[in-house]
Amino acid sequence: MSQITLVRHGQANNTARDEAGYDRLSPLGHQQAGWLGGYFRSAGERFARVYCGTLRRHVETAQGIGLDLPVVQDARLNELEYFTMAALYRDQHGVDLPTDREQFVFHLPRLFEAWRDGALDGVPEPFEHFETRIAEVLHDIAGGDGPALVVTSGGVIGFAMRATMRLDMAALVHTILNIQNTSLHRWTRLPTGLALTQFNATPHLDTIERRHAQTHL
Repeated sequence: MSQITLVRHGQANNTARDEAGYDRLSPLGHQQAGWLGGYFRSAGERFARVYCGTLRRHVETAQGIGLDLPVVQDARLNELEYFTMAALYRDQHGVDLPTDREQFVFHLPRLFEAWRDGALDGVPEPFEHFETRIAEVLHDIAGGDGPALVVTSGGVIGFAMRATMRLDMAALVHTILNIQNTSLHRWTRLPTGLALTQFNATPHLDTIERRHAQTHL
């Protein structure tokens, strides 16, 4: 049976306020990726295939993990454009962008509801299109041979869980909010579909010395 392991990218530029500024790993993000690669090697993890999105933070994370395999870049694994949509939400509905994680927790569900309901004009990608492309790329990767490692983003991982676990909007948002940088999320392919076997694991960060590296933003 094929196994798919989705990895959220390492910590990006969390002081950014737009897509371009966010899309690069912080020094800690590079370290997280390196530690994850070290864990895979020490634990004897073996992958037959490696995929990532085309965003810089995805590519840098995949390179930092350092598996001796070619990395297939697939734009369907790219993240939703949060900053772009948040700016539209501010301009069209008067809701400012959050400035810390506590505000982000309340901001994200409101933004997602507006996105889903078609209450934002000019979005880069409709809600239904994003949802469909995540389900499609997950299906395509699951159809390959051997275990696959997939480096992507928190929104993609959340929507992968929505597709396989039938999450409602509240559960989807709560899931995304808790996905840590370089965390592992695993599915096994069964004859009846994909079954989730692991969520938000960070074995490479589960020590006192690395606890500071367990980040969400």
